Amino acid sequence: METRVETDLLVNTVRHFVETEMFPFEEEVDRLGHVPKEIGRQIESRAHELGLYACNLPEDVGGGGLGYGAMSLIEREYGKTSHALQSWAARPTELLMACEGDQREQYLFPAIRGEKRELFALTEPDAGSDVMGMKTTARRDGDDWVLNGSKHFISGPCMPDFAIVFAATGEDETPRGPRKRVTAFLVDVGTKGFDCREGTKCVSYRGYNTYALSFDNVRLGQDQVLGTEGNGLALSGQWLSMGR
Repeated sequence: METRVETDLLVNTVRHFVETEMFPFEEEVDRLGHVPKEIGRQIESRAHELGLYACNLPEDVGGGGLGYGAMSLIEREYGKTSHALQSWAARPTELLMACEGDQREQYLFPAIRGEKRELFALTEPDAGSDVMGMKTTARRDGDDWVLNGSKHFISGPCMPDFAIVFAATGEDETPRGPRKRVTAFLVDVGTKGFDCREGTKCVSYRGYNTYALSFDNVRLGQDQVLGTEGNGLALSGQWLSMGR
């Protein structure tokens, strides 16, 4: 647990960071409708120097190890500026802690070091808050999975390196009837059949980006399943509850 002195130091550090590295660019971002990459990278670099980059993830994997209390104070300070700017001081999704084996070297550690950026891809054109209505599917084909479907309103500060994609991989019988089995996949941008492009412009988060993702027979290996098959809903709920 942080002491009062540590808490005050953290808040003052983040407040100064916001005032010096973000406030000066708010009008420019509002005018341009996007964050120039050099400004974003400058914020990213300064976040690394201050130890604020990936401060939400555990110390034993290279993160800052801050708890919910400290993170709420950080987010309060970040909330005073443009979301488009503060998102460059990345807090990689905690879902990456579900990475195992080689996945840690390929996705988790690069995200913590700032070498890779991820997207959380759940929302679909016909399935927003109704996760069970998702139409994106992944079917077995030998030892692989074949992914088809689309996602939209997937937000992030810049073009990602990979996406955590949720897809229906079957159905389970429950007392209330059939229920979709949802699985999370780690999908690299540039994979054949995976198209990732800028989507609808944000109104309330001016300068922040959304992306539209489409999957046309994207072939994935078993090593690209995040967690276990059918555990996608639990993972998505974990991320959503953390964010809220």
